[in-house]
Amino acid sequence: MAGVRWWRPLLACLGLVLLASLVVLVARAYGVSVVPQFGEVRRVVEASGPWGPVVFVLLQVLLNVPPFPRTVFTVSAGVLFGAVSGTLLTLVATALAAIVAFLLVRVTGGRMVARWAEHPRAVWVRPRLDHHGTLAVTSLRLIPMVPFAAMNYLAGLSAVRFWPYLVGTILGSAPSTIAMVALGDAVTGHLPPSLLLVSGVCALLGLGGVLLAARRPLPDEPAA
Repeated sequence: MAGVRWWRPLLACLGLVLLASLVVLVARAYGVSVVPQFGEVRRVVEASGPWGPVVFVLLQVLLNVPPFPRTVFTVSAGVLFGAVSGTLLTLVATALAAIVAFLLVRVTGGRMVARWAEHPRAVWVRPRLDHHGTLAVTSLRLIPMVPFAAMNYLAGLSAVRFWPYLVGTILGSAPSTIAMVALGDAVTGHLPPSLLLVSGVCALLGLGGVLLAARRPLPDEPAA
């Protein structure tokens, strides 16, 4: 058993190094910077012909497992694929990136991101994820200010089960994804008031869910 425990950190480090190397190699192979711009994503997808949607999903997954913003992909999806197809592709890529990050943390025992576990916000969120599952994940995903990658890592460090995590991720990510893809599809050059309204409603719903989860007593806390 000791031998297995000794190898796990080494294998975890090796796996993360390989993943980082794969991200850089794929990005360079397609001529995309590690933090891509819209023009780069568009050029790569258009050059891929019928494989464009697959390449788009692959790039988003590889670049959203690390803590890089996904906004460029959601807006690009609307421009490149339209509102409906763009939303579906982005949600698929979002779910896959969330799954990969979650499983990486679980497989490695959270060693590579354990330092974040002691952050005061993480200390408060983790027990809610442990005991309120889908509600907590959905609520936090609805809040635009909560970083996507950080949420993936934190969920991996918590005891939340896989399916509640995945369902909460899809439900919570869908409204903001639809809004940003629609923005890309519109290509108006300005932010429509309706999208501001959608973002505001999502944030309020998310905060409401967080407050609801906060008011629910944890197993070791007395009821309010």
